[in-house]
Amino acid sequence: MTAMASSPTEYVTHHLEHLSVGEGFWTIHIDTLFWSWVTGLIFLGVFYAAARAVTAGVPGKLQNFVETILEFVDKSVGDAFHGPKDLLAPLALTIFVWVFLWNLMDLIPVDLFPVLAAMVGIEYMRVVPSADMSATFSLSLSVLALIIYYGIKGKGAGGFGKEFLFHPFGKNPLLVPFNLILNTVEMIAKPVSLALRLFGNLYAAELIFILIAMLPFWIQWLPGSAWAIFHILVIPLQAFIFMTLTIVYIALAYEKH
Repeated sequence: MTAMASSPTEYVTHHLEHLSVGEGFWTIHIDTLFWSWVTGLIFLGVFYAAARAVTAGVPGKLQNFVETILEFVDKSVGDAFHGPKDLLAPLALTIFVWVFLWNLMDLIPVDLFPVLAAMVGIEYMRVVPSADMSATFSLSLSVLALIIYYGIKGKGAGGFGKEFLFHPFGKNPLLVPFNLILNTVEMIAKPVSLALRLFGNLYAAELIFILIAMLPFWIQWLPGSAWAIFHILVIPLQAFIFMTLTIVYIALAYEKH
């Protein structure tokens, strides 16, 4: 535990506070935006470097790594979605790699960047975007917009509206309100479940790392190493779940029922 806090409660509270501007609903978490940009640029930089170094001969390690990810994502999209993949495949790739990098930030020692930020006069600094509900909801609301877009693209505006009003109980006018309520709840539940699942897992992981950091330095390595090893499994799993559910939700919206 660093000297930034005089008690365990203050230490935990300090590490869970965002560098932000604004108040209430209009609060902007600057640290979340900054690290989202950083991880996004890392993603673009790695894939751009791989594209520049691509060869038809013996591929290098970076090309092999990127091609493996591309094939994995392309297969995941092809297995679940049977429409045009020109937008969905790049979207799935972006979600998987970007969320993976968000989650990977949780393995950085919890005091490292807050201490460095304090040295230049910045009071708060959180580095895990996926442990911020505003980030996970922003991503999931983008998915919701694409669900509606693909629903209209696959069925047409009329078909999308008819399914929303007459599914699952049929075209009886008396049942339209029930259809509308059920479909509205189902539509809202998709982004909510996406956002809360990712946020809950990474927030809990971040909190446990913070609690471990409060232990004496000579014992931190034991629970810290064990939790980090377990968390290595969670990092790609949560990215895969977010990507897969996005593909499935869009596929269900696109297909006619």
